[in-house]
Parts: sequence; structure tokens; C-alpha cells
Amino acid sequence: MKRAVELALENVQTSGGGPFGAVVVKDGQLIATGVNVVTATNDPSAHAEVVAIRAACKALGTYELRGCELYSSCEPCPMCLGAIYWARFTAFYFSCNRHNAAKAGFDDAFIYDEVPRPPQKRTIPAFEVAPEIGHLPFDEWLRSINKTHY
Repeated sequence: MKRAVELALENVQTSGGGPFGAVVVKDGQLIATGVNVVTATNDPSAHAEVVAIRAACKALGTYELRGCELYSSCEPCPMCLGAIYWARFTAFYFSCNRHNAAKAGFDDAFIYDEVPRPPQKRTIPAFEVAPEIGHLPFDEWLRSINKTHY
């Protein structure tokens, strides 16, 4: 955890980046690190956890991180939480909670509030379009013998 917090501090101090750092560990070994590079890369998905997950997957040559643990300087936002679950970590740990982050201007409570709302009632409304064809890729997936289950 100490390294994740150090990365977050360094990111603010040296590059003016967001105050977030993350590390991926497997069997006690550091596999990958990440810091928030949203503004440096003009990529809203470049949160520390996502950057660390991408680096760990590349280092291990896999799309899932079973047997790995993630240490994050802050409680993951909903996007990062989803990435953590998709990566299938054994566990994850955080140092600062989302309420403390909100006090510094990093408030993702509105996203948590949006999720249970019907898609068309969200702040950014979403609408299902062409449902008569939307299932076709899934039908093909079910028939495919060349798929990799994940």
C-alpha cells in the first residue's frame, strides 16, 4: 500500500497528475504499477487502477489477473471497480475512501447514483435501438467453437 500512495504523491508532485496510484502484486512480487494519467494522455479511462491492470496483463501475457491483488491509494471509482471485477483479482485494498476523495473534488457519487436508474432516466440518457439485430453477435458467440471464454 505504501508504494501505491508514494506513486500518487509522486504523480501530483512531478507531473501535476491526479492523486492516484495503484500496484498489482502476485505471490508477493510487484507485477505492475499505475498512476492517473487522464489529463496527460487525454484519456478519461486512464485511472491508476486501469493503467496498472493494463500493465499487469501485458507483463503476464493474460487478460485476467487471478491470483493477483491490487493496492490502490484510493477506493476505486465505479469504472475501476468494474475493471477490477473483470480482471478477477483475488482481492483489492485501498487507503483513502471515496468520501475523502470527494472532499478533494474527486466525487463519483453521482455515478453510483446513476447506475440503478432506468437508462433513459439517467443524466446522460441511453436508449435501446434496433433490438431485433442486437442479439446477432451473441448468437454467433454461442455458436462459435473458436471462442475464448472469459
